[in-house]
Amino acid sequence: MGRNVKHLRVLVLIRTGLEPPTSIEGLSDDELQVAPWKTEYDVVTTLEELGHETRLLSVHNDLGIIQDAVEDWKPHIGFNLLEEFRGVALYDQNVVSYLELLGVPYTGCNPRGLIIARDKALSKKLLAYHRIPVPEFSVFRRGQRLKRTRRLRFPLLVKSTVEDASLGISQASLVRDEENLASRTSFIHDHCGTDAIAEEFVDGRELYVGVLGNKRLEVFPIWEFLFKNKPEQMPLIATARAKWNVKYQKKWGVDTREAEDLPEDVIREIRQKCKRIYRILGLSGYARLDFRLRSGGELVFLEANPNPNLAYGEDFAESAEKKDLAYERLIQRILNLGLRWQPVQTP
Repeated sequence: MGRNVKHLRVLVLIRTGLEPPTSIEGLSDDELQVAPWKTEYDVVTTLEELGHETRLLSVHNDLGIIQDAVEDWKPHIGFNLLEEFRGVALYDQNVVSYLELLGVPYTGCNPRGLIIARDKALSKKLLAYHRIPVPEFSVFRRGQRLKRTRRLRFPLLVKSTVEDASLGISQASLVRDEENLASRTSFIHDHCGTDAIAEEFVDGRELYVGVLGNKRLEVFPIWEFLFKNKPEQMPLIATARAKWNVKYQKKWGVDTREAEDLPEDVIREIRQKCKRIYRILGLSGYARLDFRLRSGGELVFLEANPNPNLAYGEDFAESAEKKDLAYERLIQRILNLGLRWQPVQTP
């Protein structure tokens, strides 16, 4: 059914509260940039421009509405834009598992890949086993006494073990002593409601790399996170404000763009490591992989982001376009990959 269907019935799964408007007329570029439903709007309008029939399904804490929509409308595929279920980031993997149980193809990453990649500690352990350089780290669990091992040296970056989009990350996340480590760990426990991970702060260039595919992988041009007006003493950290606050971005010249002046051997290493990491973590569909490049040339893997932000003009779409994959083609490719993914390998 999937590969030969040109015009599809696409069930777009979104978080309740992120329903996009039918028109963006009258909105300024700044207002549109920070609109919480921008990704949903861009994806839905593009699917319709491609000739597909779409139906939005707002999901919060009820899987039954997904089954009802499937039985009633019989979609060819679900376009998964969920990043949580019942307000819990880790639960998005269960929604994808449910789609598999219903026999409905879906876009983006498979459940196992989501489980492994969302857990920053588990993914680092797995990659360290395969000799991929990662920062030294420790996990500080809620309700347990904080004890730093000797191998974990300051400065450390403290963040949630499972949240993405820089939730809970600020300049205060970089700690240089035991007192601030304890304080920031408690902040993550209380503010994010998750365990905290403290990892070695890797100074250097921050690089983002988009990867598209299931088995045959396509690596996009390397993107870089920049603070153009950053004071010399301010560490380079992709904080929540740096990612989402337009006023803050303009003040400090925050930007992401294609990385310049990378040696050819470094580019080759990044591309090779991206494919290897993607496969080790069991990812599928599309993902963004984050690295730090030390001044001495060592490449350190930070984390994987399955199902990254798909909004038009954001890093993933921009890097795809740099490889001659326009936004409409990118969305269609993601659909095609979802239709081809086989969760159960039959003989």
